[in-house]
Amino acid sequence: MTVPATGRVVALDLGTRRVGVAVTDTARSVALARDAFVRSGDRDGDLERLAALVVDTGATVVVVGLPLSLDGSRGPAARAAADEAASLARSLAAVAGEGAPPVELFDERLTTVSAANQLAAAGRDSRERRSRVDSAAACVLLEAWLAGRRRATTAGPGR
Repeated sequence: MTVPATGRVVALDLGTRRVGVAVTDTARSVALARDAFVRSGDRDGDLERLAALVVDTGATVVVVGLPLSLDGSRGPAARAAADEAASLARSLAAVAGEGAPPVELFDERLTTVSAANQLAAAGRDSRERRSRVDSAAACVLLEAWLAGRRRATTAGPGR
């Protein structure tokens, strides 16, 4: 999969009730949390809505959190996320055709814990943290993905 080097990136933290959403600016210099996507219970409808959200942002890449086990193995949640990411890629292809952004899985271990800690440190009460943690986790995921891309670019081949 070829990942474009420029353009907006959308990160999705897949949850059973909500999907956290974060988006970069076009220069990929900052990640911003968006309102969480609330699942309707209709899987196909939710995939269509997520695909529309991605297209509406003008994203050139979609990063989906892969909830690996702490030992790095793929448990049921990781397999479900990989299946949903593949379904999202198909939905995007149906909506955007050949211009559909690639969907990439990225290790999301401890992003929710990190996001919850950041919200608590910012003085958010527990009720507000619950309502914002999904998108905050997507933002942490996206920042980690961006940092990894920058390190790979800086290191370059053979360095």
